[in-house]
Amino acid sequence: MEWIVYSKGGSFTSCGRKLEVRIKKLATAPLALNPIWHKDTASSEEAIGRKKYSMNILIVEDDESICNILQSYLVNEGWTVYTSEEGNDALQKIHNFKIDLLILDLMIHGIPGEEVCRKVRGSSSMPIIMITSKAREIDTINGLNLGADDYITKPFRMKEVIARIRALERRMKMLSINSRTVMRFNKGRLQINFESKEVYVNGKLVNLTVTEFKLLSVLLKKPNKLYSRQDLSYEVQGYRDIGDGRTTDTHIKNIRKKIEEDHKNPVYIVTKIGAGYKFTFHPDEEY
Repeated sequence: MEWIVYSKGGSFTSCGRKLEVRIKKLATAPLALNPIWHKDTASSEEAIGRKKYSMNILIVEDDESICNILQSYLVNEGWTVYTSEEGNDALQKIHNFKIDLLILDLMIHGIPGEEVCRKVRGSSSMPIIMITSKAREIDTINGLNLGADDYITKPFRMKEVIARIRALERRMKMLSINSRTVMRFNKGRLQINFESKEVYVNGKLVNLTVTEFKLLSVLLKKPNKLYSRQDLSYEVQGYRDIGDGRTTDTHIKNIRKKIEEDHKNPVYIVTKIGAGYKFTFHPDEEY
């Protein structure tokens, strides 16, 4: 059985009444406490294993039914879940707790989701997944430009949400493993520290999102290798983009604005029309 979650005014659907009732009970049971971690729901050994590798996820969603369904599925995956239905409260939770990933609806009470994303991105590279009924292409592009790592439109399938979170989780783990190298390019003008996940341009720290850092890392580790949009999507997101590649284009555009002296005439990440992108500089140490 798979759930399809609709926006406000919609409904939840399943392929079996018995399973539907079971899931509804799960969504409204004591598991909906905030935050969620119940040691008595598993053996101590299983709980310790889950806790060790658990992410702390904040869901910001003012539709209680949608929030409960998301919450129940994420808890079932072994993650610790916090919830909020209002922008200011969400920012306060991010300040008070160690949040590893933010799932953000845009049309929420208080300050809008776009402003929450802007404030979070101003001080953190925390992965952000926007889940919203704003389904126009311009909305997706605007969301990514604000700093979102992924953008999911309603209605959405829960299996897809879980898969995208897993993809982000894999990226976060990859960034934390074997990342003690510092690479410099263009006579030190561009510097990437894989241990601290920081990028410096002319000695000044620039704030890249998790997705942007991973995308830049993929490109610069193989100088002059031409990557198609689909190849980059697979390397960075964990799945191949079956669309027109606009999501990758948007991320590249944002990276250029942060690392290039003139983002309209880039020297680091260049485009080969009809083929893809490549990073043109070799590390300084190779010369």
